[in-house]
Amino acid sequence: MKRIFLAAVIATFAAGSAFAQDASCETKAVGKDGKPLAGAAKTSFMKKCTMDACETKAVGSDGKKLAGAAKTSFMKKCQSGA
Repeated sequence: MKRIFLAAVIATFAAGSAFAQDASCETKAVGKDGKPLAGAAKTSFMKKCTMDACETKAVGSDGKKLAGAAKTSFMKKCQSGA
């Protein structure tokens, strides 16, 4: 019972951080003229923004940057918001 509750709590916080990440990227998606980006420019910006945000989180339990398959797996999961 405790495991199920703990998994639900962790999943809730993980989903919340993914939404917060998208919201912060959404607020930063502004052009040089101060207008919100749209279309392909916004898509490109959002992709780069989420990649950069996930890149900073790709750290192992020992404090070192992830590499190889571990990094690839982490980046896919982080960018999908799961």
